[in-house]
Amino acid sequence: MVNVLGGYGVRLCGRPETRSAQLRSVAIPDATDSRVTGDVLVAVGAASVTEAVRWAVAAQAKVVLVRAGAESEHEAAATGDDQGVAVLRADPAVPWSHLVGLVYGLVLEGRETESGRGPTDLFALADSLADVVGGAVTIEDRLSRVLAYSRSQQAGDPARLETILVRQVPDRLRALFRSRGVFARLSSTDEPIFVEPDPDHGLTGRMVVAVRAGRELLGSVWVTCADPLTGAAHTALANGARTVALHLLRSRASADLERKVESDLVIRLLEGTADAETVVSQLGLAPREMRVIAVRAHTAEDRHAMLLLAFDRATAGFGWSRPGRSALLGDTLHTILPGTRASAAREWVGALRAALPSRVRITAGIGGVAQAAELPASRQEAEECLALHERGAPQAEPPAYDESWDDILLQRLRAAARAGRTPARGPVSVLRRHDALHDTHYVPTLRAWLEAQGDLAVAAERLGVHANTVRNRLRRMSEVTLLNLDDPRKRLAMVITLAAEDE
Repeated sequence: MVNVLGGYGVRLCGRPETRSAQLRSVAIPDATDSRVTGDVLVAVGAASVTEAVRWAVAAQAKVVLVRAGAESEHEAAATGDDQGVAVLRADPAVPWSHLVGLVYGLVLEGRETESGRGPTDLFALADSLADVVGGAVTIEDRLSRVLAYSRSQQAGDPARLETILVRQVPDRLRALFRSRGVFARLSSTDEPIFVEPDPDHGLTGRMVVAVRAGRELLGSVWVTCADPLTGAAHTALANGARTVALHLLRSRASADLERKVESDLVIRLLEGTADAETVVSQLGLAPREMRVIAVRAHTAEDRHAMLLLAFDRATAGFGWSRPGRSALLGDTLHTILPGTRASAAREWVGALRAALPSRVRITAGIGGVAQAAELPASRQEAEECLALHERGAPQAEPPAYDESWDDILLQRLRAAARAGRTPARGPVSVLRRHDALHDTHYVPTLRAWLEAQGDLAVAAERLGVHANTVRNRLRRMSEVTLLNLDDPRKRLAMVITLAAEDE
């Protein structure tokens, strides 16, 4: 609630520890009913913050939403802390109709489920439907991810158990359903379909029906059964799909609202166009050190849909239940993750990868540790680390800036060299042209000698030649161009030049 309402200028006054409180009910004061109670009290008609808090205490509320000017900030924090109530202060210019609609939508329609997002009674609906049709029920979205499932194990089978454990239909089962034309039929009919048993896949049989809003396919409802459902059970399944559609539409509206608010705030932080500390607070993040993670996701045949899917998985579940906050910028998913450990950021990337189909390739980069105002710099570092990961082996772990700063520096130098921002003439350039014209090995010799810090024996070992050969090459090189190997600044400049030109 703090995250979403913060986008409308609502501020939490005091009691930051209450951010983790779960809210299940909403109340509005009623002069004719003194027994009004609820977790959130919308203080319509309160003459002051103090009166609003007094009403909240009487209603046993954890949170009170009140419209008051900025001058009431201190009063709101002090009164709320004293009475144990979190005070959300809205600007008087914001209409109550907007605020009430948002609060009711978030609390009553957007409560989180075990699967990550959606109204809590979706599980109850699955239980009710299972009782009527006489089989175990699973409700899935259009990407075959589990949204809810019944407690009933009537006719349950290994395929259903595996699906629930991994929160999505395994790839082998999706391939089986696709080969049987199940998905194609779901996209074209509202009638329940029977899927024949397949013992090799642990499947006893299924009745499945599409969940649709108009022409849009939202998901599907699956029932385990050895034989096709008929009569009342068949009708109940078809009617249940329509009820599920209503729940999913309400859930999606609430989820999309939070996503939009969150993305706008994250982009403002990463672009450095906002009061960083205030925006971090609006995002529900603690004012501590963070990292930016940059991620790209794609398959060989699709470079866009998988990125949207990654964003969906990164933002699954309402803000307070997730460690990070995410936004899409161009073709890259950016996530702000609290904490200082690069290993925690890699674990986050690993969890995201596990939530996507196995064919999706994930590349990622992890920015350095940053305070709120330094997040634009961490974003640049994350994007540069992402570029490193894309050029490396796909199975390599995502690089973090504080561990890979040297590679980033060399990457920047190479970019400058490609852009023509390094001197085109100099000892290294002369020796490189000489090697090309006369088939000599002066540049590799110079690099080996510099890397060995002038140790002829070590340089010779790296080149696979005798030390005298290195000595003679250096002498002939000094006849071709002025090297000044005794000058430490010249040696450093040549090391940089070689690094910048080395792909």
